[in-house]
Amino acid sequence: MNEKKRILVVDDEINVCKSIRQAILREDCEVDMALSGEEALKKDAQKAYDLVITDLMMPGISGLDLLRELKARRPEVDIIMITGYPTIRTAVESIKLGAFDYLPKPFTPAQLRNLVHRVLKKRQQVQDQPVKQKPKDIPPGLFYMIGHTWLKVESETKGRVGIMADFFQSIGRLVSLDLPEVGQIVQQGEPCAMLVDDMNFSYRIWSPASGRVTGVNMSLKENLDVLPKDPYEEGWLFTLELSSLEEDLEGLVQSK
Repeated sequence: MNEKKRILVVDDEINVCKSIRQAILREDCEVDMALSGEEALKKDAQKAYDLVITDLMMPGISGLDLLRELKARRPEVDIIMITGYPTIRTAVESIKLGAFDYLPKPFTPAQLRNLVHRVLKKRQQVQDQPVKQKPKDIPPGLFYMIGHTWLKVESETKGRVGIMADFFQSIGRLVSLDLPEVGQIVQQGEPCAMLVDDMNFSYRIWSPASGRVTGVNMSLKENLDVLPKDPYEEGWLFTLELSSLEEDLEGLVQSK
């Protein structure tokens, strides 16, 4: 029998902690709470949590500082950042620093549960597969949000967007995909697409760059299997007229 997964919820408001705990509580999880980054570090030193869900903006040790410290201690810990709209840029930075994902406010209990499900599924796969499977190679020259989306810069004003291969390892078989419309404006770190898998979990996809959508890969609607099978070529999502490339690249990692 598998041990219960240990989850820590961190927020300086007790009512927020309680509501998050209530939303994600399940039989195979043990969920504790901490009201500050300092308390979270003390509790983690005692229990070594599998997943930490933390607010980004807190007095004292911020969510970003907590992320850095926990990752320095235990790189294998998964961390979800809860963010407000004005902190999207910082949330993108948190992905670069190793956060599993972030969830912008306001969010629903279902959206939170979907994200926790992804984390726990990924951890179970690692546990079930002692021999680590080699991920698909990332083509050189792509800019990407770790574990999320990639940007291929085709010129100073043109780019192509897709989903990183390892994203598909933590979800089920795809059953639907919502794409942006041509002419729609998207912003880095904000939703640009939506996936639904065969367990009826939905996943918001964050745009790696800002700009106006100039083209959409409608062929994916007829063959969703292309997305996980060929994520860096035929599985591209849409093209962009880039509006703030230099600034956006600061929040991304470049493949070599």
